Amino acid sequence: MKDTAFNQYLTFTLSDEQYAVSVGKVREVLEYTRITKLPRTADYMKGIINLRGFGVPVIDLHLKFGMAETPVGKDTAIIVLDVRGQDGDVVVGALADAVHEVVEIAADKVEPAPRFGTKLAAEFIQGVGKRGDGFIIILDIDHIFNSDEVAMLREQETIEEAKV
Repeated sequence: MKDTAFNQYLTFTLSDEQYAVSVGKVREVLEYTRITKLPRTADYMKGIINLRGFGVPVIDLHLKFGMAETPVGKDTAIIVLDVRGQDGDVVVGALADAVHEVVEIAADKVEPAPRFGTKLAAEFIQGVGKRGDGFIIILDIDHIFNSDEVAMLREQETIEEAKV
């Protein structure tokens, strides 16, 4: 019997496409809540939410990936993630059209990121998982933000914590 390693991923939807992120990066999933806008931030930076007394910056993955802004609907959710930067981790909320389930995908069912033909830069994609007849794009959440962006997110988090 072959020993197959499985990895667990939280699946979610962006513009009718299935995405996933390693469950090890996910702190929690929240229903959409009011987001306080911040002046002079990147377009994809939607603002800050109060999460049990801590300010958490929220980003719109649609805008970060060059898509149209996330439409807020009844299934819109905020995935709270730990993003690793050069100077340590920062907590970030990411908007998703809908969050689905945690799935296990065998390591041998994950192909490397395609080098062309995707909406996302290959460095954002950890791999493409095969599940049934479809595919799930597995994001490398630590590479979605460059070091300057992580520093900006950490700064916003610190400013909001000081206000609370």
